[in-house]
Amino acid sequence: MKLKIRKAVPGDLDRLMEIFDAARAFMAATGNPNQWVGGYPQRELIAGEIAAGHCYVCAADSGKAVATFCFIPGPDPTYAYIEDGSWPNSRPYYVIHRLASDGTCSGIARLCFEWCFSRCSCLRADTHAENKVMQKLLTANGFVRCGIIYLKNGSPRIAYQKE
Repeated sequence: MKLKIRKAVPGDLDRLMEIFDAARAFMAATGNPNQWVGGYPQRELIAGEIAAGHCYVCAADSGKAVATFCFIPGPDPTYAYIEDGSWPNSRPYYVIHRLASDGTCSGIARLCFEWCFSRCSCLRADTHAENKVMQKLLTANGFVRCGIIYLKNGSPRIAYQKE
């Protein structure tokens, strides 16, 4: 199945929320029940990302969205402070946030990372310490662990960069 990446539009919102529900269930089943809690990411957040032009959809041949991610130009305020390591440089970067799939297609992370890297040669991402699946996907796709960053709520995340 060939997948196409396009910007999300407001009409995608219901489907994207279904994808996030599937991703939360997958994370819980694979030992990561604590990353996206309390309904995160909330509908209002994703609607805002769509309006800002940061939210993207991976669509199947049929046009049905099977995955989503946000591709946001830095600087990201949560990346200003890093501990137990450092960023390799201070080049301009984009951040990949909220990568989620409905589980019906394989290779979503690789497709997403390649698409993002073709648009910016310096990428950053972060994930929860329990999210072993995403940690493996990041390193398998050329990202290097740089240290620990903290979200606005103080929750730690493992930070990665790819150049």
